[in-house]
Amino acid sequence: MNLARPTAAEIRNAFANAGQAHVFRWWDELDDAGRERLLGQLRRVDLDQLVRLRDDVRRGRLAPSKEGAPSLPEYVPLPQTEQDRRVRAEAAAGGAALIAAGKVAALTVAGGQGTRLGYDAPKGTYPVGPVSRKTLFEIHAEKIFALQKRHGGVIPWYLMTSETNDADTRAYFEDNDWLGLNPDNIRFFTQRMIPVVDHDFKLVMIARDEILTSPNGHGGTLLALFETGMLDDMEARGVEEISYFQVDNVLVPAADPVFLGLHRGARAQMSNKAVWKRDPAEPIGAFVRVSGDLVVIEYSDLSPEEMRRVNETGKLVYGLGSPAIHALRVDFVREETAGGFRLPFHLARKSAEYMDETGRRVRPEGKNVYKFETFIFDALRDARESVILEVRREEEFSPLKNATGEDSPDTCRRDMTALYARWLENAGVRVPREPDGTPSFPIEISPLYALDAEELSAKKLPKDIALSGPLYLGPESGSRR
Repeated sequence: MNLARPTAAEIRNAFANAGQAHVFRWWDELDDAGRERLLGQLRRVDLDQLVRLRDDVRRGRLAPSKEGAPSLPEYVPLPQTEQDRRVRAEAAAGGAALIAAGKVAALTVAGGQGTRLGYDAPKGTYPVGPVSRKTLFEIHAEKIFALQKRHGGVIPWYLMTSETNDADTRAYFEDNDWLGLNPDNIRFFTQRMIPVVDHDFKLVMIARDEILTSPNGHGGTLLALFETGMLDDMEARGVEEISYFQVDNVLVPAADPVFLGLHRGARAQMSNKAVWKRDPAEPIGAFVRVSGDLVVIEYSDLSPEEMRRVNETGKLVYGLGSPAIHALRVDFVREETAGGFRLPFHLARKSAEYMDETGRRVRPEGKNVYKFETFIFDALRDARESVILEVRREEEFSPLKNATGEDSPDTCRRDMTALYARWLENAGVRVPREPDGTPSFPIEISPLYALDAEELSAKKLPKDIALSGPLYLGPESGSRR
């Protein structure tokens, strides 16, 4: 529909012509509020886009491309020599200068709920600190503050929420004094939602006055930056580089001077960090070259045989995993959103509750719907230059995804404790360990106390510190704003 604000009659006619008249099945039963709620949703539906997606699915256009032989891309490996360390030191100085000049913004994708964690609130509010039980948002906020204190300058923080959690996320920051940061430097913006359809391409009803929708994927970050004016806000502040990360990674640096310096030095439009997969089937995307293009292939698009494929040196072809940590130039994002959104949609078959024609809520046994997502890494095809920086998983990647098992609160707290234990030992402090080598007690070091191992060592901690229980080294006195 191209009408600025179509009437109820016009909307009903448009959806009937598109074969979606069933969304008005309960219209006569709805009160005025219910009718306006449904109409508000439907006004945001792009029926032409749905038709294009339907045609793409039927013609196989949304299937992952298998054209071209995949190969490992070039990347900057972990430093092995003095020359490697000098290169990183020079890059760190360049990145620090960018932060000091106010040219770097932090951008956090934070649109998820803690549903898989059994937690009914924005995932960023999940209490994950090993000792303090600080939330994901608090930990990231402390990293941003510590970086500003170290380098000078301001790092504005942009948080992309979703319709599901935007109000709760904003309320959390307001209720918690903006986590010690200046509220003028925090911006919330919301990504688009896209309708979910069944296998006959009918819109799925989840209530009498509501269709089922889902976020348009992390690729929608670029479009949302443009549509909400956040890109304009960055440019007005003089921001040139974006440090992008996802809220659920407890170890991620909010902005890494080494990474930013290498990215800037290469005149790259979009750069990426990478970790080697812990096993071939780990559920993260992988960087590869296909027909000359740098791409990320999702794990779900690979067969078991492809996951285990190795090259002539014995390395996994799909082993260079993406922890979803990127650096993007602001002017590149502007290019990507000028004249229409460029990123393609990907098809995902999912299981979702729905309301059947009798008004009964149904929980399906199998995958019953199509969801459509965009992926931010698809922008790599448009980047003229790109850096891939290998980092240590144990230092920068521990995502919070599941209630139990891998990528759970237990593994996140384990990984944080392990990292801080190594920092303490590097500073000369003895850390008691179990027979299997794990620290005997939970350990947590606030970024406001030490941002990294070097800063902790510089504090010259007493060597006779005795760890006889959980240890928390918290923020030192002084204003955090």
